[in-house]
Amino acid sequence: MNRIELSAGTIEYQDTGGDGPVLVLLHGLMMDATLWDGTIARLAADHRCLAPTLPLGAHRLPMRSDADLSLPGMARLVAEFLDRLHLRDVTLVGNDTGGALVQLLMGDRATAVGRAVLVSCEAFDNFPPGLTGRTLMLTGRLSPRLFGLFMQQMRLRALRRLPIAFGWLTKRGDAATAQWMKPVLQQPGIRRDTVRMLRAAAADTRLLLTAAERLPTFDHPTLVAWASEDRVMPPEHARRLVELLPDARLVEVNDSYTLIPLDQPAELARVIGEFTSCTR
Repeated sequence: MNRIELSAGTIEYQDTGGDGPVLVLLHGLMMDATLWDGTIARLAADHRCLAPTLPLGAHRLPMRSDADLSLPGMARLVAEFLDRLHLRDVTLVGNDTGGALVQLLMGDRATAVGRAVLVSCEAFDNFPPGLTGRTLMLTGRLSPRLFGLFMQQMRLRALRRLPIAFGWLTKRGDAATAQWMKPVLQQPGIRRDTVRMLRAAAADTRLLLTAAERLPTFDHPTLVAWASEDRVMPPEHARRLVELLPDARLVEVNDSYTLIPLDQPAELARVIGEFTSCTR
């Protein structure tokens, strides 16, 4: 695991190295970069894959007390990450809230995004998404101490598998979700960051509607990969995204919920690999 000092604090990230096309993969709320492990393992032979762990609730290093932990702040942090590592013409990939961050960056002409991959993610008015998102936003109103007490329930697999937690996000990824819970359960600084992040997100629930207005200006190739059984991110949003974007294609992934990198990592790697190879 690598580390880089950015304006918000120290960020950990995976970097496979190599000379192939550069993929930067972004995760969602209460997740870390391990979301992408299975997909990266299948792409690393032909791509340079970088996966930062953003301060979205499962990070292990607390951020600075004055860090901007809003979603636009997170998008700027990703742009800073790309700039500091001198990454150009990257394929930016995002799942869940990571896809929301990709959409924010697609509207920023100054970033180094050459291609985009939106993998079952928030879009338009679907924020916060589903029971999981609405529950998280409600718990963000708690103090960091009470938030930590509430999250203690996530130690139990039966509760993690509920629709208000990860039950409608992944079919097969419970081991990963259990690991993602550890930082917020064990570290007061992470609980503080997470509450701040959730409150900032809840303050602007129309953010992605505004971002959608700028998507038609993104004229680079875009892949929209959506879970056909998604119960949190509406499949019709995938079609709307493709209609908005000038150069986009849609691929549906079967036998998966929202977190396709956990449920179908090999299939997702295949479609991303085909996308990058035909858009060079």
